[in-house]
Amino acid sequence: MRISYHNHTVWSDGTATLAEMLAGARAAGVDEFGLSDHFVLFPEGHGTDAGWIMPPEFLDAYVATLWEAGEHAPEGVTLRVGVEADYFPQTVEAAKARLARHRFDYIIGSVHFTARDPDAADSPLFPIDCAAGCWDALTPDGRNAVWRQYWARIRELAACGLCDFIGHLDLPKKFGHFPTIDLSAEICEALDAIADHGLAIEINTAGWQKPVREAYPSLALLREARRRDIPLLINADAHAPGDVAADYDRAYALARAAGYTELVRYVGRERIGYRMDE
Repeated sequence: MRISYHNHTVWSDGTATLAEMLAGARAAGVDEFGLSDHFVLFPEGHGTDAGWIMPPEFLDAYVATLWEAGEHAPEGVTLRVGVEADYFPQTVEAAKARLARHRFDYIIGSVHFTARDPDAADSPLFPIDCAAGCWDALTPDGRNAVWRQYWARIRELAACGLCDFIGHLDLPKKFGHFPTIDLSAEICEALDAIADHGLAIEINTAGWQKPVREAYPSLALLREARRRDIPLLINADAHAPGDVAADYDRAYALARAAGYTELVRYVGRERIGYRMDE
């Protein structure tokens, strides 16, 4: 069984339509294909004109379009309805309320932003994966602060009830900027929260195509997740039809190296396990 749930279309920052992505899924031999365009409610006063998000007012039409498209998906492909929701402590309850109006198969929770200065109440946002230059401009202490805050927000995300699984764990490494201090305590707290609240994580194969040249998360983090019995998916984070199952063979090997023999899928936000060799 080949499943790909973390994918984007022109509803947010993808380059292709839903129909084109479904055709790509069929060509790649994907059995269950999910769309998860970006839904973001920015904190008041911290909005952005970033072109990669789906305008929040489009959510109703987005969900309706996906459910309708599922009735006409290509033969052999089941369409799952999802969304990727950003976590902000200031807006998480409003985001949960908006998403609760709709029927989803799964919700991905992600952290794409921290505060540029975590000690300042009015700090501008720091975009974790926008551009290498944002990281280059930080001091080593500034980078460490972003990393520390990232893991704190992952811990909060896991506990807040927003999502079913966490997207691209350890995303801040995208441009090759790693912390220079020991954050193992913060990482363990985040992983413990994911396990305690019954969430899954994904191997996100897109990292192999980024400057870091490493899947999200690292093998070391995957092993820690497996030690906590955190369920696992494999996703491509595709933005084009040709990438919906990119590097899946590498991802299966990585999962096995971490000790996983089972993956999970979702129907109506219910998690279902299946063996990787099925």
